Amino acid sequence: MVDVAREAGVALRTVSRVVNGDATVGDGLAERIRQAIDRLGYQPDERARQLRSGRTGTIGAAVRHIADAHPVLRAVDESARAVGLTVVAMSTEDDEVRERDAVMSMCRRRMDGIIIEPIADGHQYLQAEIDSGLAVVAFDRPATGVAVDTVLSDNRGGIQQAFTHLVAQGHRRIGYIGDDERIYTGRERAAAFRDALSGIGEPLDGMVHPGPIEPGRIAAALASLRGRAEPVTAIVTGNFNTTVALIRALGPDFGSTALVGFDDFGLADLLRPGLTVVAQGDVEIGRTAIELFRSRLADPGRAVRTVTVPTTLIARGTGEIAP
Repeated sequence: MVDVAREAGVALRTVSRVVNGDATVGDGLAERIRQAIDRLGYQPDERARQLRSGRTGTIGAAVRHIADAHPVLRAVDESARAVGLTVVAMSTEDDEVRERDAVMSMCRRRMDGIIIEPIADGHQYLQAEIDSGLAVVAFDRPATGVAVDTVLSDNRGGIQQAFTHLVAQGHRRIGYIGDDERIYTGRERAAAFRDALSGIGEPLDGMVHPGPIEPGRIAAALASLRGRAEPVTAIVTGNFNTTVALIRALGPDFGSTALVGFDDFGLADLLRPGLTVVAQGDVEIGRTAIELFRSRLADPGRAVRTVTVPTTLIARGTGEIAP
């Protein structure tokens, strides 16, 4: 460690703070020290560090689905690695019991904190862990029954972006197919769509179809929207999985109805026409989650913060189809 301090031109204590994950060291200085560590091949004694600091340098991440591409989890991992932290992820598969089991398993392993993509309605069980010093950050939706730092997408603003864009193309008969309203994001996005449709004086009856992400349900919702006396000319979908299921249901008719999907994904630009999407700031969400986590470790008594990350509409073709 003495050699690292000499190489970086800093005090030995400053190197120790970076090695131990001290969030109060400036980003530029911390990066200079990490570069010196890399050049010299320095390997800290993790067991000794943990005994001195009382911290493990690990973060648990409880997310809905690991099998799916999860850009926020990737951003969390990359941001954590950049500051010397290790992320251990577990999948909850939208199961409340599994979520609690995963979170409590992480707590038993004495991780420094948990980043959670909540699905359950009650997280009061975390209060005792928080009181004992566990840092908890929720993303994508708030945890309920407990006050923790939270990073959200602008769900309502994103739906309004999609709706306004379709109206600008001349659409008025616009339908919505989204996630279960028992889930925070599903509830927020469906509510925003109802507000937007009412705002232009169009009736809501039969135009909004929230529910489980099941191919059969989504195909039925599509049939309902297209089978109306005045069929919809455009559709907004509430998330990535709904969009994919809808594209499958459309089959060869893809491109015949204007479509804007909430969430971007890797192949969206390769479709013909390309898929217009409302993209979430996944990298920003992950980076902010780690910043809030480190800030909580450095100052456990600070006020809880909620950060809302804006969305971006990316026009590729399907959202520009005329009525």
